[in-house]
Amino acid sequence: MPASRIAPLALYQEVAERLRQRIYSHDLAPGTWVDEQALADDYGISRTPLREALKVLASEGLVTLKPRRGCYVNEISERDLDEIFTVMALLEGQCAHLTARKATDADLERLRKIHEKLEKAAGTGDIDGYFEANQAFHQALQKITDNRWLLQVIEDLRKVIKLSRHHSLFSEGRLEQSLAEHRGILAALTERDAERAELLMRAHIDSGRAALARIAKARNKVA
Repeated sequence: MPASRIAPLALYQEVAERLRQRIYSHDLAPGTWVDEQALADDYGISRTPLREALKVLASEGLVTLKPRRGCYVNEISERDLDEIFTVMALLEGQCAHLTARKATDADLERLRKIHEKLEKAAGTGDIDGYFEANQAFHQALQKITDNRWLLQVIEDLRKVIKLSRHHSLFSEGRLEQSLAEHRGILAALTERDAERAELLMRAHIDSGRAALARIAKARNKVA
């Protein structure tokens, strides 16, 4: 059986994850019509688990199921990004506030170790490494809040943000700016200054949105 094919006993969640990664990598680009039959043939499965997988992705905002027209990968607009980042700033700000109040010394040490990876990646200009460490830092911080509903909403919104064709770290000077912001957030957490940690985290998320806007503006000028 070819490597791309899925074993008959695989669950629809595995199909959803494969499609999710193809969407994030833009192998299935925004606006693309999803050829269900071709995918089913490629994965060696019936259309039933495929359709169940697409329902999962639709619930996450990654695709749209249109009656009699099929399934399409969602496109995220600048307005979508504005609105999502506004909500993300509030949610992640609350996470930082709670973390400053609830974090144990061991929790803060874990955050410091992740931050060291940020420093190392930034020092070598490793954008992919920085992105991974950045994700790990935010996830670790959010986990400390011990609020599964807050984490779930943030994760769902981040899935939609990944539909964007660009990444904020590719904006000139954004990596260095992001690192400085992380240093400030970590300092506020270490000092257990909940209000400052919240404000700095909100500003950090807003800066990420501004970087994406700069990339979009530059792209439109070229177009």
